[in-house]
Amino acid sequence: MVEDASKKGLKEDISSETAQVERFSPEEEASLLEESNAQKVDANKLFTSSRYSEAIGEYDKALSSCPNYLEYEIAVLKSNISACHLKLEDWKAAVESATASLDALERLQPRKAKKSVEPGDEGENGAVVEIEGDGEEAERELAELKLSDERKVDIKRIRAKALMRRAKGKMELDGWGNLAGAEEDYKELSKMVDLPVQDQKIVRAALATLPSRISTAKEKEMGEMMGKLKELGNGILKPFGLSTDMFKMNKDPSTGGYNMSFDQGK
Repeated sequence: MVEDASKKGLKEDISSETAQVERFSPEEEASLLEESNAQKVDANKLFTSSRYSEAIGEYDKALSSCPNYLEYEIAVLKSNISACHLKLEDWKAAVESATASLDALERLQPRKAKKSVEPGDEGENGAVVEIEGDGEEAERELAELKLSDERKVDIKRIRAKALMRRAKGKMELDGWGNLAGAEEDYKELSKMVDLPVQDQKIVRAALATLPSRISTAKEKEMGEMMGKLKELGNGILKPFGLSTDMFKMNKDPSTGGYNMSFDQGK
């Protein structure tokens, strides 16, 4: 199911070391957000009618109308777009949209510890977050950290949905890296105490099957890589009347290391 976003926003200019984001007046922001929400409602209706490609177009319009500093609203829209791509079996696009959603939530509520701030200004789970601004800007950043309990619950829910969607996309994409990434997402999901029962079942089933799939994919890709390296090596050695088959790697049972020997043959 796709999600609705709230109408909460900020009103001042924010600057960082790399960029300055324009912030609208409260009136302008409210108008833009109202337009974005209306477009999102239309997109939700298209989604429930299984018109997923059209829904993506409407979600994109909602993103264009939404002020680009309203991270929660952006995260919801990106997660909804990911849901559409999953329905269309566009696994790569689903992963990208879900990742964009998670990135927006991370900017809104960082989970990784950074440099120290005053006691009481910790983020989720007590993680210390960095305050980069001074004066009024620092006060604004502190206010952002003190999110309401209701908003924190919303963030956790959207993060779980985005993780589920990204993990699903990576499972379908297959391959060593994608499967390992899916396993990482599912492990994070397995630690969420409020995960819906149906999602818990999906997570447990995935974590039960992924290790063997990852091992198989790893062996396949390593074999393909070694085959390409061997082909390259033979191309280099051929003018000298040599081949990679003449070089043998022998494991030393006492040390676990390898020695190379050369066998020119007859």
